[in-house]
Amino acid sequence: MTYETLLVSKNDFVTTVTLNRPDRLNALNMQLVNELHDVLAEEDRNDETRVIVLTGAGRAFSAGADLRPSDTNSRPPSANASTLAEKLFQALSDVEKPIIASINGVAVGGGCTMTLLCDIRIASENARFQLPFTKLGICAELGSTYVLPRLIGLGKASELVLTSKMIEAEEAGQMGLVNHVVPADKLVEVTLEMANSIAKLPPMAVRMNKRGLKLGIASDIESQVRYENLTISVLNKTEDAKEAVLAFREKRDPVFSGR
Repeated sequence: MTYETLLVSKNDFVTTVTLNRPDRLNALNMQLVNELHDVLAEEDRNDETRVIVLTGAGRAFSAGADLRPSDTNSRPPSANASTLAEKLFQALSDVEKPIIASINGVAVGGGCTMTLLCDIRIASENARFQLPFTKLGICAELGSTYVLPRLIGLGKASELVLTSKMIEAEEAGQMGLVNHVVPADKLVEVTLEMANSIAKLPPMAVRMNKRGLKLGIASDIESQVRYENLTISVLNKTEDAKEAVLAFREKRDPVFSGR
């Protein structure tokens, strides 16, 4: 399928989705969000995709919601207009496969909070981050008031949201907002290296462990142990689990089929 606001490329079992509105710093509008929802849902069903990389074209990851009015008589849409935010949250949170945000440049507003819904965040040293919602007179969105304190702690989350300040990639790495900060010319290489390392693992185990981690944020230990025990009993019966044991005994690299 061809998309007007996205670029989609595949490398083995890794699919890279690039936000492609560089003239607008990849600002989010309903067309882009709808297309992103469709491509993520499609690749989540595609057995040829095991890991999804999300990045931006040009010098920005995403400048957030497109505040440009559709005509001269209309006011700009809210930076977290409910229909856009709800669709974007659904697009990212419904995906069972791992999503790596490869943050190549500025990530502001929704362009920042959407990375919080990804599983791993790798940032270029040129990246910058801002949660400007308070200074815009609105509330942070995409579940960021839930995810952000759990990711970096309440104190740092409060600082970022309440001051609306811009921070550099180095500070984002120090506070845990991103997993890694790398030189700009190494971003693609490092991202694909991590994506490929995950893609080589048993796909069902990857998805179930991702789900377990997400559930664990809001669960209790007894519920999580029950989930883990159920998941272990299911995964132990898969061909990939048998292949992992056989490859270990034969001292060779395993080849996983996803079954």
